[in-house]
Amino acid sequence: MTFFRSLLYVCPAACLLAQTPPPSQAPASSGQATPVPKPMIGLKPPVPAAAKPVPPDKVVLSVGDVTLTAAQFDMLIDALPEQVRANLRGAGRKQFADNLVQVLALAQEGKRRGLDQTPAFKFQSKFQLDNYLAGVTFGQIGKEGKVSEEDARQYYEQHKQEWDGVTARHILIRFQGSAVPVRAGQKELTEAEALAKAQEVRKRIVAGEDFATLAKAESDDVTSGANGGDLGTFHHGQMVPAFDTAAFALKPGEISEPVKTQFGYHIIKVEKRDSKTLEEARPEIDRQLAPQQSKKALDELVKKANPVYDPDFFNTAKQ
Repeated sequence: MTFFRSLLYVCPAACLLAQTPPPSQAPASSGQATPVPKPMIGLKPPVPAAAKPVPPDKVVLSVGDVTLTAAQFDMLIDALPEQVRANLRGAGRKQFADNLVQVLALAQEGKRRGLDQTPAFKFQSKFQLDNYLAGVTFGQIGKEGKVSEEDARQYYEQHKQEWDGVTARHILIRFQGSAVPVRAGQKELTEAEALAKAQEVRKRIVAGEDFATLAKAESDDVTSGANGGDLGTFHHGQMVPAFDTAAFALKPGEISEPVKTQFGYHIIKVEKRDSKTLEEARPEIDRQLAPQQSKKALDELVKKANPVYDPDFFNTAKQ
């Protein structure tokens, strides 16, 4: 649980351990009317060299009178946020060890100075232990929690639109001010000219011309146009609102009237409609409801613990 983890990391030692930076994230890309594009073949990120495996009981680090085995070192990494673990087991392993050496050296110096015998330290260390135990317990409760069939079905019915999918193609005719650049050698069209062209393209499709062939020749969405206007399968909310509404209103095989968005005018052809059954959607439903199940269990534990707050100290006394 984030609450427990955030409390754990206020201590100076954890701050030192957290100095190892996580791997950088690539900025999210923006699209037109199409879903997020698939990665290009050959642009795979470099794979860091795997650390040489060692026996779990082998001592891999010693600082003063403290020794750590490979298994214990991995346990420390397991206690850190998930987003940094992979880096600390690979390229960041040595830097993590350097930070750990600082923590252990400082702790040993603190013991030499008798700081571990002060009332403040004893209280804080007990709280940190309880805090860590709380986090472990909350994690176990989350693994044990099961979403009931009734709750899953209720969620499924309340979010039924989310399970609807459409497989479609489109042809985009841009106009002045569109977010889509003009194709090389193409004329900059006014909105009226773009609408007229879109209507003409639709007539040609209705008259029997192949949609995919026209998309390759006429669509200003060069990404999907190269694939005959293919957008693949998408769900509610993945497209801009006007496009989304028009696409989900069509039956398989139907051709839309020109649909205006900030990108231009679209001619849409729906090829297939499908919807996930409750059984197919169940894994995603469980992921959505699991945190609620854990929170419910936590609320019950808190209620059972019967906490008592001093109204004067917490300023909750009735005026």
